Amino acid sequence: MNKELIINAASTGVEIALLENKKLVELHHEKTDANFAVGDLYLGKVKKLIPGLNAAFIDVGFEKDAFLHYTDLSPYARSLLKFTQQCINDKSENSFDFSKFEIEPEIIKTGKINEVLSGKPNVLVQILKEPIAAKGPRLSCEISLPGRFVVITPFNDIVAVSKKIHSSEERKRLQKIVESIKFKNFGVIVRTAAEGKNTAELHEDMLHLLNTWKNIQKNLQNAVAPAKIMSEEDKTTSILRDLLTVDFNHIATNDKNIYNDTLNYILKIAPDKKDIVNHYNNGTAIFDHYGVTKQVKASFGKTVNLPSGAYLIIEHTEALHVIDVNSGYKSISNNQEENAVETNMEAAEEIARQLRLRDIGGIIVVDFIDMKLPDNKKRVQEAMENCMHTDRAKHAVLPISKFGIMQITRQRMRPEMNINTSEICPSCNGTGKVTSTILLQDEIEKRLHYLITHQHANLTIVVHPIVYSHLTKGLFFSSIVWQWRRRLKVPIKVKSNADYHLTEFHFFDANEEEIKF
Repeated sequence: MNKELIINAASTGVEIALLENKKLVELHHEKTDANFAVGDLYLGKVKKLIPGLNAAFIDVGFEKDAFLHYTDLSPYARSLLKFTQQCINDKSENSFDFSKFEIEPEIIKTGKINEVLSGKPNVLVQILKEPIAAKGPRLSCEISLPGRFVVITPFNDIVAVSKKIHSSEERKRLQKIVESIKFKNFGVIVRTAAEGKNTAELHEDMLHLLNTWKNIQKNLQNAVAPAKIMSEEDKTTSILRDLLTVDFNHIATNDKNIYNDTLNYILKIAPDKKDIVNHYNNGTAIFDHYGVTKQVKASFGKTVNLPSGAYLIIEHTEALHVIDVNSGYKSISNNQEENAVETNMEAAEEIARQLRLRDIGGIIVVDFIDMKLPDNKKRVQEAMENCMHTDRAKHAVLPISKFGIMQITRQRMRPEMNINTSEICPSCNGTGKVTSTILLQDEIEKRLHYLITHQHANLTIVVHPIVYSHLTKGLFFSSIVWQWRRRLKVPIKVKSNADYHLTEFHFFDANEEEIKF
């Protein structure tokens, strides 16, 4: 698969487009003043304990208190609280040696929030979900620091290897390497990207993450809650970290600093791919040059058209998203079942793309075109699962019900990407209604009567070209304008102006000055 990353830097922030085979599949927007991004670490202050919800509200500096549920506390919550307090009170120039830190007993899974956070202490927390709508951020105490090949988790000694590495031999090899080089008091999760990597590469990645942890310890010294302790890497770097593979073959940006940062990152993690990074300065907008703007405008409306003529209707409600699949004008055969299956298969691919592109989360209900045969329903379900295989967000696809409905759940991490592709109609100003042609003609005639009775002569009416055609159509002696001249016994001229909206008209006197009403 051909993958491209197009990075557009502007004064308001950075827009990042991910293209697969020239097709836009992900769009990210990193604002210049962005706060509370997923992965950021904060020193928070417990404000309220809610035993009924078994949760706490934490002040991290956002306008709404953040939410921390007991299930997000981590089994090592007591160790984290002890570590946080120890760092805050640490007065030494160099942070204490974390390898000598004494781990506290784990909390029980069925415990109560007020048993762990009694006294409303300060606690180190990580943003699990960004603020969405009226809700504050969702927090976790299960601190994790992601690298290119591994993720380290403090306060435990567990080593786990990604199940996406299918070879059992490779998983065993990576497990042995990591167990031999890991640091005390740190658990390690080996990522899929580590497949085939040697000991030196894994060790270098772990050293980089260890330095990050030391910086966290240093930033916690004398910190006063609420305070940001560490920001997640900028989105460009984090996307490269998570996505860079052998089929990632082009990165273009219009910003020199981002170009240098990206090139340095590529040289560090994949020096043989340095030539894929390009600094774009061609004059035209970078998104226009790579066709991103056109795809954005075509992909974010309520209606999404498919090549076969079929189309999707995407609606958002308070509780869920609803996607309706509608058949098109092309048919592959005279068999209704075959046509339904082919349209549904095409729709499944586009739906999977739309979920990634708009970053739609929560419950998604898809109303496919009705199919009678169970085997065909299973085919569409398998196609949906295959199309969503590359989606990094956790998701689940349920079988199609007897009503032709498929239910999908997708992890909601950030607010949904929503781009307005419509604008207010200049004719109706967004009301959805315009004056009918007959009523418009009557309105112009009434104003003509009024002006003539108030001693105005030699009038010129300026209207939209379509209205001009209506008023002057037919033979000269049968046109509406000629009838006005004969009935009112005054000279009347009509001119057209393409800048007017459809129902707009103005009157001008003999001196070409507009007559105001």
